[in-house]
Amino acid sequence: MHTQDVDTKLRGPAVWALVLTGVASFMAALDNLVVTTALPAIRADLGGGLEDLEWTVNAYTLTFAVLLMFGAALGDRFGRRRLFIAGLAVFTGASAAAALSPGIDALIAARAVQGVGAAVMMPLTLTLLTAAVPAARRGMALGIYGAVTGLAVASGPLIGGSLTEHISWQWIFWLNVPIGLALIPLARLRLAESTAPGARLDVPGTLLISGGLFGIVYALVNANSEGWTSASVLTGLIVGTALVAAFVRHGFTHADPMLPMRLFRDRGFLGINLASLLMFLGMFGSIFLLSQFLQGVAGYSPTEAGLRMLPWTGMPMLVAPLAGILSDRIGGRPVVAAGLAFQALGLGWFAAILSADVSYAAQLPPLILSGIGMALYFAPAANVLMSTVRPADQGKASGTNNALREVGGALGVAVLASVFSAQGGYESPQAFTDGTVPALWIGAAAVALAAALALLVPRKAKDAPTPVPTPVPTPVPTAATAGATDKVPAVG
Repeated sequence: MHTQDVDTKLRGPAVWALVLTGVASFMAALDNLVVTTALPAIRADLGGGLEDLEWTVNAYTLTFAVLLMFGAALGDRFGRRRLFIAGLAVFTGASAAAALSPGIDALIAARAVQGVGAAVMMPLTLTLLTAAVPAARRGMALGIYGAVTGLAVASGPLIGGSLTEHISWQWIFWLNVPIGLALIPLARLRLAESTAPGARLDVPGTLLISGGLFGIVYALVNANSEGWTSASVLTGLIVGTALVAAFVRHGFTHADPMLPMRLFRDRGFLGINLASLLMFLGMFGSIFLLSQFLQGVAGYSPTEAGLRMLPWTGMPMLVAPLAGILSDRIGGRPVVAAGLAFQALGLGWFAAILSADVSYAAQLPPLILSGIGMALYFAPAANVLMSTVRPADQGKASGTNNALREVGGALGVAVLASVFSAQGGYESPQAFTDGTVPALWIGAAAVALAAALALLVPRKAKDAPTPVPTPVPTPVPTAATAGATDKVPAVG
């Protein structure tokens, strides 16, 4: 849609809200994706092994996941514009710190702080946009917003590869700084402030789930290097599991928990959320390894690797509108299940054909099939989710689903990388392939199970009014979605 057409329908505050929230979401989505294709250069410059690369991805993903609903609640309590600006400032400052990182540990710490900023900023973009746009024009505005984030998904690997190859990896972070510095004063001047009276913060729940997930992911990431029976790994698994169990109990007993466990009593809500977690687990972990394969084994440059990932990352831009139409006609459940089945078939196809000398022509069909599957899943998933809850619970339902997706991505990178390091390694292209194949089969199995769980969703939605946009937007694929890349050392 041309800018002039938009301006005739969205004026004044609505246009500013669309521009500012759209640019902020584009920056956050693009940042995740450009990082992935830069990781080989980062590793060459700063050092670090597979565990460090996993944490470069998961430090962001975990902080974003566990603080997502807390960030939305902070905005409701203390002012959405104020917290949006604060999150934007933290994200921008952390981007500069990442660019200046003298070592891999400092970079991981900066990525974690970026996740904190994004967790506060991102859920408020949609809230601010929804409040500023008249109801009659909201659908158009949200469509533009979604297209902008979709463009970031499609172009991120290519932009990241180009910046890394032709300038330096630091520029993938420096790129955020002038954009953030420009957005902060504009947001202060052009966005209206709003709050939600009576909003409550669940600090105990946030601490429980943060500690629990960190312990579990720490154990999975370090299991192969330290041993499954080492004190640190066992402590992480035991304490992490205990904290997650305490979080579940907290969700049943607390008066206003961040994640009300009563929602999971509905089999549809349980099914779509478990399917989302498993889909992201299988997809994130698989692309984490496949994108490494393109650069390390196939020998493509960062730009070439990003370009060759476009059939996967860019396909949703083409297929999502058709998937939306299809879901309106036959219902969201079969479309979501079909998308997950296609994704599982694509990953299984990769596992079946992968070899050290496989051609890109052989990889192209599973790339396209996986991209179609991703689009068929994403397009109707939000509506399927909302059909399982009452309108009063839609905000927490959306936040829950988004957080579980991010958790699935972090677990996927940790689990499949653990399988990879147990079965193969970076010693040679063949060793890398030997580790990747069994990991891909596990990823395919996880997504296939997700397809089966999607069928738990009832055929008919709950009798409720058409859901309004919720405060927490459906996330575009994050760092793991585009795949964290690492170059395999040259052989010989």
